[in-house]
Amino acid sequence: MPSYPGISSEAFRHPLDRQAELALRSVPGFNILARSFVEYLYERPQNIYLLGNNIQVGPRQYSTVYGIFRECARDLDIYPEPSLFVSQNPVVNAYSLGHERPYIVLNTGLLDLLDEIEIRTVLAHELGHIKCDHSILIQMAIWAMGAASLLGELTLGLGNLINSGLIYAFYEWRRKAELSADRAAMLVIDDQRPIAQMMMKSAGGSHKYAHECSLKEFIQQADNYQELDQKDSLNQIYKFLIYNGGNGAFLTHPFPVERLHYLRGWVNSAEYQQIRQGNYQRSEASGAVNVDSQTSQTEVEELRRQVEELQREIEREKQRRQK
Repeated sequence: MPSYPGISSEAFRHPLDRQAELALRSVPGFNILARSFVEYLYERPQNIYLLGNNIQVGPRQYSTVYGIFRECARDLDIYPEPSLFVSQNPVVNAYSLGHERPYIVLNTGLLDLLDEIEIRTVLAHELGHIKCDHSILIQMAIWAMGAASLLGELTLGLGNLINSGLIYAFYEWRRKAELSADRAAMLVIDDQRPIAQMMMKSAGGSHKYAHECSLKEFIQQADNYQELDQKDSLNQIYKFLIYNGGNGAFLTHPFPVERLHYLRGWVNSAEYQQIRQGNYQRSEASGAVNVDSQTSQTEVEELRRQVEELQREIEREKQRRQK
């Protein structure tokens, strides 16, 4: 497997990821929310939960997975090594979060469905999120989306902020961030096939009928999906609505067939070939959340008060629903 010493995330970051993040940062209130989140919503409770309710992967726990994980971290030049956990969950999924102490969680459903090379693609994908420092923004998005979903329209200033264009911007960015993480997986694996297989299995894989699934047909399905826009421009509107709450919920990931389309395009690009040859941007890692240092202390104190009030309101609402 290839390695990329000193590689910067900017070497492989998808331009749609950059554009969506810039759009997110331009939404009024983002910088204040970012600072408050970093300062007041700590990672410690998450680490306590993971240590208490999951298996931490290491040399003597899931040793095969740990070996693959360490190789992927080396290939993407990620140091220090993030934590890795396995969660007892049948849903085929994995995720990465954390900023000061980043971590990755693999569900048992994913480990049971994928083979080792496909697990490598997932680990490289999640490490790509950490390399791009997506994790703090994803955490902010989860918190903001959850608060908005639970409380709806609030009279608090923060509630108005959450229910503004910030939610839409967060979802749009989250979907585009996946494209950069897929590129990280491609750099590590250097082979489209296992990545495409992983995407096919995540879309509808089955142990029992795995022998009846055709990767060739799935790739054709990806092409058919792209052709929908050419047949009728109304399909673009339907796609937009489906991604943005048309089926009752915003989608956090692009459809697997769409991710495959974007990845295949990049693999055939000169940019990808240059990186494989060692011609890539090198730089020290930089934080994804650059909070404006000019934000006044008064604004921060006011937002802290609103965050504390929002948290109390959430607890009151939870207690009310439990009665």
